[in-house]
Amino acid sequence: MSISLDRPAADVLFDEPAHAETLSSVVIDYKAFGEEVQALHAKLKADIGKADLDHLKKMERWSRCLTFAGYACAWLFPNPVAALLMGMGNVGRWAAVTHHVMHRGYDAVPNVPQRYKSSQFAIGWRRFIDWLDWLHPAAWAHEHNHLHHYNTGQLDDPDLVERNAWFIRDKRMPRILKRLSILIVMMTWKLTYYAPNTFWALKQHRKIKSESAKQSKTLPLPTMGNVSRYIIPGEKVILPVTPWGVEFYLRCVLPYGLIRFGIIPALFLPLGVWAWSAVLINSILAEIVANVVSFVIIAPNHTGDDVYRFDKSFSNKSEFYVQQIAGSVNYPGGTDAKDFMMGYLNYQIEHHVWPDLPMLKYRQAAPELKAICQKHGVPYIEESVFKRFGKLWSIMMGDSDMLRTDSRL
Repeated sequence: MSISLDRPAADVLFDEPAHAETLSSVVIDYKAFGEEVQALHAKLKADIGKADLDHLKKMERWSRCLTFAGYACAWLFPNPVAALLMGMGNVGRWAAVTHHVMHRGYDAVPNVPQRYKSSQFAIGWRRFIDWLDWLHPAAWAHEHNHLHHYNTGQLDDPDLVERNAWFIRDKRMPRILKRLSILIVMMTWKLTYYAPNTFWALKQHRKIKSESAKQSKTLPLPTMGNVSRYIIPGEKVILPVTPWGVEFYLRCVLPYGLIRFGIIPALFLPLGVWAWSAVLINSILAEIVANVVSFVIIAPNHTGDDVYRFDKSFSNKSEFYVQQIAGSVNYPGGTDAKDFMMGYLNYQIEHHVWPDLPMLKYRQAAPELKAICQKHGVPYIEESVFKRFGKLWSIMMGDSDMLRTDSRL
């Protein structure tokens, strides 16, 4: 299939790929498999308790300590230590804490403080305390929790790398430009991809609800999968030239940008202009660190030539479970330190099967779910994050393709 670089990709994206479907040779007993997965879920839910809350607080504490330690040495001079500490604190607050709290992972924990419930966390003024980032919390929750999780590997999955990277994958692009494009995406993706794409998704969702309510029926308005675009739907708000674009800057870009790169560095001015400039430079470097690290641990989660894309949605819970597992990958972990470094995204399979569990439960569940998958012939991929990044790189470069099937393997 040939893709023209001088017109919107939406015209040609949705009849891909040219390669044949690849199907599993194992006949899966979907009913029996689904029953075992649900039984394990019930067992995990029944065991939720104080240990899960203590673990969340520990991960939050680690995240904030890294950030404070980074700022403690950021004013001295521009240095990689400060940038790394601040950047990893940023990743921890997003991937380990915010991600699981906003998935309602701690709503069912007995005696959990209100600030750790999904209905309160990062809502309103608490955004500035809990999770201030380029991404608006409500927009990310909608795009990630709903669109990505319930359309994993499908047309309406907003985070489908193979599709979103079509312009890099094009065979006519020089390989040096491909590599440069990937590096730029890695260093900036929270601002250039995730923030605008999530914001557009939320605004479009609200528009669909509003228009449908007026006409008492669901209208076929553009979705994340079929909207006309050059690269991603979020490109429509990347410049403040439309009402949604202006709102994107006011609600997403300015709050984080002014505080992170304006107010906080200015707090160091009493120590001198040198201290202010050092903090500003280290803050920019930390942002690059946070982008690169989060990209390396997030983007490979659903990408690779051994990972499935689905041409149809699931029709029942058992098919949902199989799609989530066959469309996701894990990285080895097993300790707080290892898992924290990967934002607990190394248990992506377990998280996609049961999005509403505390992160500690995923570590506990992984061996049991893996055994169930092996028993029923459901593919369960677990490899180092570096090997998975290599597979992601191959997909983005256009050197390999993902597997394709309908709703069933």
